[in-house]
Amino acid sequence: MKIKKILLAAFVFVGSVAIAQNKIIAHTDQAKTVIDKDIYGHFAEHLGRCIYGGFYVGEESAIENVKGFRLDVINALKEMQIPLLRWPGGCFADTYNWKDGIGPKSDRPSIVNVHWGGVTEDNSFGTHEFMDFCELIGAEAYVNLNVGSGSVREAKEWVEYMTSSNKSPMTELRKKNGREEPWKVKYWGIGNENWGCGGHMTPEYYADLYRNYATYCHGADFKIAGGANVDDYNWTEVLMKKLSRHQFLVDGLSLHYYTIPGGWSHKQSATKFGEPMYYETLQKALRMEELVNRHSTIMDKYDPAKKIALIVDEWGQWYDVEPGTNPGFLYQQNTLRDAISAGVHLNIFNNHADRVRMANIAQMVNVLQAVILTKDEQMLLTPTYYVFKMYSVHHDATLVPVNLESEMYEVDGKKIPALNASASVKDGEMNLTVCNLNPNKDIEFEYTVTGDTYSNASGQIITGSKINSMNDFGKPESVTLKGFEVNKPKHGKMKVKIPAKSVVLISLSK
Repeated sequence: MKIKKILLAAFVFVGSVAIAQNKIIAHTDQAKTVIDKDIYGHFAEHLGRCIYGGFYVGEESAIENVKGFRLDVINALKEMQIPLLRWPGGCFADTYNWKDGIGPKSDRPSIVNVHWGGVTEDNSFGTHEFMDFCELIGAEAYVNLNVGSGSVREAKEWVEYMTSSNKSPMTELRKKNGREEPWKVKYWGIGNENWGCGGHMTPEYYADLYRNYATYCHGADFKIAGGANVDDYNWTEVLMKKLSRHQFLVDGLSLHYYTIPGGWSHKQSATKFGEPMYYETLQKALRMEELVNRHSTIMDKYDPAKKIALIVDEWGQWYDVEPGTNPGFLYQQNTLRDAISAGVHLNIFNNHADRVRMANIAQMVNVLQAVILTKDEQMLLTPTYYVFKMYSVHHDATLVPVNLESEMYEVDGKKIPALNASASVKDGEMNLTVCNLNPNKDIEFEYTVTGDTYSNASGQIITGSKINSMNDFGKPESVTLKGFEVNKPKHGKMKVKIPAKSVVLISLSK
């Protein structure tokens, strides 16, 4: 079902003064599409301190751990209800030989991480460690195969090693390394960014190569083709044309888009910015709507039944690194601006749940728009963490289409809608998530629910005193999840005023 969402400014005139009319109408009687919980997925690459020192410290560490995994991180991710984790990359995936990361750790060869900082990778975190971690946090595993520098046989054997219960050299090797039963691995990415670090291929060449790999990866349940970079619509066109006729070989097509205020050559600070850069960040975040729409339109042409999912498996904010840190480690702080942007992205994905069935923010710990930061034995939860925790109400819920009429937020003559929203229903509870992008103004809107009746309401809010409010080590949290008081609905309607620069959840029950 195509979800229709209206973002516009409506005005009534009193005398000569224009007054904006902000409205959200949620149509529970039109709720049909399930929001896949995997839209709330995460990404862990061998990059900087995401894995080593981030969530994996080794069993000999003084930091409290389980099998070498930080207990504080495990508990935080479980509370956030992380549904999915993608690994080992990213660009790293297309230089990774999985056999280097199995067996006794003392026997594993080291490699140089050529993409991220040129550091030596000792391969102490490999297949068994990744699957152990997924089991500890209750997350589905998404494994990215090496197409750029690997081989079909290498990929085939990895799938067999992890998923086969038949007697074979690979299953015997797995058992020798301590795992008797196969793992259940649903998602398999066949290559990554093959238009760039994954081989600088043409879409025609990659499509043929993909079919070759997919043919031999028996046991790979849900196979994902490496899709477009941002607005490379030709890449999507070529892949859909070549792959849709072989739908038994492809289940998903990926899309990568990062929000980069200032652009690649002029990346900005994650914490030191004014309102113009705040505005530019959210304007670029909203572009995700256009990208999803246009790539989906191409996919609809070849796959009108929407059997092939759009997988946004890399998204998030990309700023300059924190001063004094390794540029190749991509370590950045996280502010209220990032929380609002995360809310905008997740609302967009929810509203396109008919086509978007997985998305992974980059990256989980200590890299780019992380939900968790660590510093030796310390750990903190970022503003983005709290958005994912708040939005967990949408996991596997049924999307409720919304019509939204919003006033505009204007900076230097440029305008974007001030409100952004999505809604869902699950177990008799109706949940609406709303972002107020305007940092200067509380916004009141009329909220109407059609098709069902609710009598009780509660709310939660994420906000801060400044647009660059953040959580920092050794200090009380500045941005967290708090209760938000809302009036009960009457006759299916309610007035809601949400504070400036905030993300709000309104929950209705009967």
